[in-house]
Amino acid sequence: MVQHYRVGRLSQEIQREVNDILTKRVRDPRVQGVTITGVEVTGDLQHATIYYSTLSNLASDAEKTQIGLDKATGLIRRELGQRLRIYVTPEIKFERDESVRYGDHIDELLSKLHQQESNPY
Repeated sequence: MVQHYRVGRLSQEIQREVNDILTKRVRDPRVQGVTITGVEVTGDLQHATIYYSTLSNLASDAEKTQIGLDKATGLIRRELGQRLRIYVTPEIKFERDESVRYGDHIDELLSKLHQQESNPY
């Protein structure tokens, strides 16, 4: 039970710190406007998957953002190591959060459905 609490707390700390690092330390224009939406840490605290979203839905922008984040991973991990009070800094990997895009798609469909209902002809 203690392990789960530690994993959850570590996930929250990583999310907060990575948002801060991206805002203040990473100068790469490809990662401007990135929001960290969640962090999954393995039970052994060795690996963290960091989920992010962007304002743009363009595939080309998504690819550039991923490349920018991959390039900044070393810097971000070093910064995390200095900021977090843990024995070993987890390996980190960035993954686009598809649930945000899925939610936008559902909103769009509901909006279209609502328009059709209010204007059937």
